[in-house]
Amino acid sequence: MCPGPYYSPAVFVLLLVATAAATWSSFFLVTDALQLEAVHAAGGSCIGRERDALLVFKQGINDTYGFLKSWQPGRQDCCRWSGITCSNTTGHVIQLDDLGETYLVGQISPSLLSLEHLEYLNLSWTYLTDRNGGIPEFLGSFKNLRHLYLSYMDFIGTVPPQLGNLSKLEYLDLSFSKRMYSKDISWLTRLPLLVHLDMSATNLSSIAADWPLVVNVLPSLEYLRLFDCSLSSANQSLTHLNLTNLQYLGLSNNKFGHPIASAWFWNVTSITYLELLETSLYGPFPNSLGNMTSLQVLYFGCYPGFDLNLTNAKCNTATMTVDLRNLCDLEELWLDGSLSSGNITEFVENLPQCPSNRLQHLSMESSNMVGIIADGLGQLTSLTSLDLSYNNITGSIPLSIRNLSHLEYLDLSNNHLNSIPQELANCTSLQNIDLSNNNLVGPIPLGIGSCTRLQILDLSYNSITRPIPLGIGSCIRLEHLDLSYNSITRAIPLGIGSCIRLEHLDLSYNHLTGPIPPRLGNFTRLGYVTLSNNLLTGNIPPQLGNATNLEFISLSNNYLSGPIPLEIASCTGLGYLSLANNHLTGHVPPKIEMLTNLVELDLNNNNLDGAITEEHMATLKSLKHMDLSKNSFSGPLPLEYGASGLIELTLSFNYFSGHIPESICCKLRSLLVLDLSDNLLEGELPQCSEKPNLVFLHLSNNRFSGKFPSALQNYTSLAFLDLSTNNFYGKLPLWIGDLVYLRFLQLSHNLLSGDIPVTITNLKRLRQLSLAGNSMSGIMPWSLSKLTSMTKKHPRRPGVFFFFSIKEQ
Repeated sequence: MCPGPYYSPAVFVLLLVATAAATWSSFFLVTDALQLEAVHAAGGSCIGRERDALLVFKQGINDTYGFLKSWQPGRQDCCRWSGITCSNTTGHVIQLDDLGETYLVGQISPSLLSLEHLEYLNLSWTYLTDRNGGIPEFLGSFKNLRHLYLSYMDFIGTVPPQLGNLSKLEYLDLSFSKRMYSKDISWLTRLPLLVHLDMSATNLSSIAADWPLVVNVLPSLEYLRLFDCSLSSANQSLTHLNLTNLQYLGLSNNKFGHPIASAWFWNVTSITYLELLETSLYGPFPNSLGNMTSLQVLYFGCYPGFDLNLTNAKCNTATMTVDLRNLCDLEELWLDGSLSSGNITEFVENLPQCPSNRLQHLSMESSNMVGIIADGLGQLTSLTSLDLSYNNITGSIPLSIRNLSHLEYLDLSNNHLNSIPQELANCTSLQNIDLSNNNLVGPIPLGIGSCTRLQILDLSYNSITRPIPLGIGSCIRLEHLDLSYNSITRAIPLGIGSCIRLEHLDLSYNHLTGPIPPRLGNFTRLGYVTLSNNLLTGNIPPQLGNATNLEFISLSNNYLSGPIPLEIASCTGLGYLSLANNHLTGHVPPKIEMLTNLVELDLNNNNLDGAITEEHMATLKSLKHMDLSKNSFSGPLPLEYGASGLIELTLSFNYFSGHIPESICCKLRSLLVLDLSDNLLEGELPQCSEKPNLVFLHLSNNRFSGKFPSALQNYTSLAFLDLSTNNFYGKLPLWIGDLVYLRFLQLSHNLLSGDIPVTITNLKRLRQLSLAGNSMSGIMPWSLSKLTSMTKKHPRRPGVFFFFSIKEQ
């Protein structure tokens, strides 16, 4: 038997220690295995201390919607709890996820530190914080964590630099906790495996301008988004570029305010998605953009959908003359509101010219483009969306547009284009066409019916002539049709009745003739229809009442005749009804009270007659504007009005008689305009206990009598008062000077007498005063010349209108 090896005492001790460590390690492994085996035997598959840690975590949370109701002490298998994922081999909790949008409120407990094997933690869209409302510093102790998502959590305070201890971290999302800030992001350099970083809406205004040097240390980074981080510059020069894997770069909503060409990222040729919306960059794009051959998406300018034409805002002010013809992977180019100048002819020629052209979306709204659209547009055969609206483009739409067989969205509105080519009808994939506000002449393409997928067609505000093509009826998916403000002739084609999906129909301000097609009643989705300002004749078809979703009807300024159809009352959602300036006859339908949502009713200048009853007015509680003027209505005014919010009531040029009911002047507290002129009304104005809010009161050409109405003393908001051609008598009271907002005062052709009160000089805003046709006497107040607002229109100082008839003593 050979003797064993000789060990020195020191070596022997080390061997004992190593043996002991191995033994204890084996013991713990066996213990964990036995514990896991015991859990499995008991019907569970998670580690007990981790289950206890999760229960402690739950105790600090207010779970209003019961998302964590499966987290119960009696349910041993925590791996089956909602949001929990365990390892299939060890049973350790490795993922806490899918807690988003659950409105969990409370504190993130340090008990989670027992989840030592956690690799994935997602608490986004919850209201969980540390006790101070911030991100817990102990989150930096999860050594195995690879994914950390804390977006939209409304944290307060600074981003803890302890997150730099998560050396295995690959995904970090701290976005849109808008009260977070960081004065130092150098801790990011200790995350060498980081692939995804989003700190959007974190205030980084205090960090130095060399922040690109920090992110440049992260060679694995593929996704970087720092949206709205208050960064002040991106013009740092990088001598050695490590970001060779960067694909997504989002820096929108930072006010850099320096030349765009000086930014550091133009040499990062791996970028596929570049988002630079509202960054205040200016000047020419660098030629290096043409070398970014991996680029698929470039967002520069204002946010898509931002209404540039209302604000005239300029989000960036660059110029784009770069040759982009080699960017064969480019799919989306958005330059809305971003260019200070440019020529559309040259721009189109510089777009990708690759055999497999991939450009799908081109948007340049409000980009100060001039020139003519080049015929090369037809080479962009993959285009699905083209927006060149609000520019100064002239000429014709190129014939080559017929090659864009995939085009779905076309917006060339608000330019100076002069014709629509018939070839547009070849773009049979079109769903949206907007050519409004141009100088288009000639007809609508006859083949427009080939665009059977068309949903929106807007050709308004042009000079289009000739009839609406018969083929329009083939566009059975049409939802929005606007041909207003043109010179379109002939009748509305009957085939339009096949467009049963129509929701918005505007054919106003044309030269359309003939009747309104009864088939409009087939449009059960129709909410808005206006055929006003045409030459339409015949009756209003009762079938229109079948379109019960109608909210807006305007048929005014035509030659329509006959009665208002009873069936219109079936459109109970109607908010606006205008039938003004036609030749309608008969009474107002008794069923009009069913239109309880009616806000505006305009029937002026027709041949309607009969009475307006309380039944008509009682249920119209939403009414704010009503104009029944220039008809032949008669009888007394209704005593009660259901519309307490009525703002304007115009009943002039009718045959209404009797007194003005107190309810009009005194109870309609929102009433600002009341025009009862040219009727047969009599009596006195009602006295009101509260001050009316009337601004405009017109009662001329009636039969009112009595002394100058004392009730007007309370009408202190009046700017316009016309009591002319009535039978008021007596002196003008001194309190007339209290109506200090008056700009127009017409009292001519009454029976007024006496002197003009000196207090009339208090009416500093007065622009027109007429007292002619009365019996006033005395001396004209010298101080009347002090009315400075009127002196600009005096006969010798042009602009003021004095109409006096005074007998001097």
